[in-house]
Amino acid sequence: MSEPVPSFPSNFLWGVATSSYQIEGGVFEDGRQASIWDTFAGTPGRILGGDTGSVACDHYHLWRDDLELLGSLGVNAYRFSVAWPRILPQGTGKVNHLGLDFYERLVDGLLERDIAPFCTLYHWDLPQALEDRSGWLNRDITEAFGEYADAVTRRLGDRVAAFATLNEPWCSAYLGYGNGHHAPGQQDPGKALQAAHYLLLAHGRALPIMRANAPAAQHGLVLNFHPSYPASDSDKDREAVRRFDGFFNRWYADPVFLGSYPEDMWQAYGPLVPSIQDGDLAAIQAPLDFLGVNYYTRAVIAHDPSQSWLRLREAAPEGVERTAMGWEVYPQALTELLVRLQRDYPLPPLYITENGAAYPDVLEADGIHDIERIRYIERHLQALHDAMRQGVKVCGYFAWSLLDNFEWAYGYSRRFGIVHVDFGSQRRTLKDSGRWYQQLIAGQRGSY
Repeated sequence: MSEPVPSFPSNFLWGVATSSYQIEGGVFEDGRQASIWDTFAGTPGRILGGDTGSVACDHYHLWRDDLELLGSLGVNAYRFSVAWPRILPQGTGKVNHLGLDFYERLVDGLLERDIAPFCTLYHWDLPQALEDRSGWLNRDITEAFGEYADAVTRRLGDRVAAFATLNEPWCSAYLGYGNGHHAPGQQDPGKALQAAHYLLLAHGRALPIMRANAPAAQHGLVLNFHPSYPASDSDKDREAVRRFDGFFNRWYADPVFLGSYPEDMWQAYGPLVPSIQDGDLAAIQAPLDFLGVNYYTRAVIAHDPSQSWLRLREAAPEGVERTAMGWEVYPQALTELLVRLQRDYPLPPLYITENGAAYPDVLEADGIHDIERIRYIERHLQALHDAMRQGVKVCGYFAWSLLDNFEWAYGYSRRFGIVHVDFGSQRRTLKDSGRWYQQLIAGQRGSY
């Protein structure tokens, strides 16, 4: 039997999250031009099943219906992202006001329903025009991002509750430039480290612009964390865990909160370290109003001398519960992660900006009975509550995701939504997890 979710504070935000390329479609409508994901998905062999985000959930046309869904769920916050190529189709230069109009309508619709808009500026859909100029490997992109942030926050800054600069820069840097699993598909660890630096620098440089345009909003950053555990008690495995933690977690959190890259990783990377200039780290360390934490699973790590770069490999444990992504269900790592972050860094308030699971949902005559997803969210909320009882300040939780959507390199083969989407008809169907979340929110509000 499952245990009920404990009561959260009365001002706790309950939300859901999406991202632009994963749901919007309409990729060449109203002035939007190509993103790196349009190019990547259009390249044979890149995406499972040859899928693309050209239509996705057609949210660009069905946004009113999706607002009604949000209203019916009872959420009081919604995290969405803006498509950079919808606002600045060439990455810089002339602003496309039709693109801004779309997000203005969305934000106004959220406010009409008493739903706080949480806007992420960059969730991976870089304008292809900027990638043609070396993308996140070109230092000039930090100025381009500031120009983009200025355009969005000038238009929406008086109504959006919170702006995040970036979503998961580890993914943009390493999956995009290190192993090529994501757009733009390059495979060079050194390029990944340089891209990571320019991503963080763009974040830091944009924050003062955003604060000037939207002084009443919260401004922050969203990082994904992969808590790591040794495959054995051996010293070598423990050392490998330290390297993995530096590669995945500390390389992004340390410069943001401590103003420096981790010294052990700087030494480990040797000639691969990025080019940085005086003042970069001070800019990256700009104060945050919040940190968004994305958590899905843990990593179990073993030393592996055959791996020439970091000398480690993931050692997936056997016989454990897994999602359709192959990810272990391990909620207690969320508690341990949050407590560790509070111990190691001078943190602002936190939001859990993504947490959820993909399962092979079956649409039956009487709905989608996704009990595994319910149990996943329930257990992670219990783990979150445990961290808050230990003094970690968390102000809200955003389930990933509102809708089944384009799951990047997996195309439409993995479903994370609490709402089922038939991608042929675009029909939305609330899953049992959606009803459960709806009832949970109503019950939490009724607790006060």
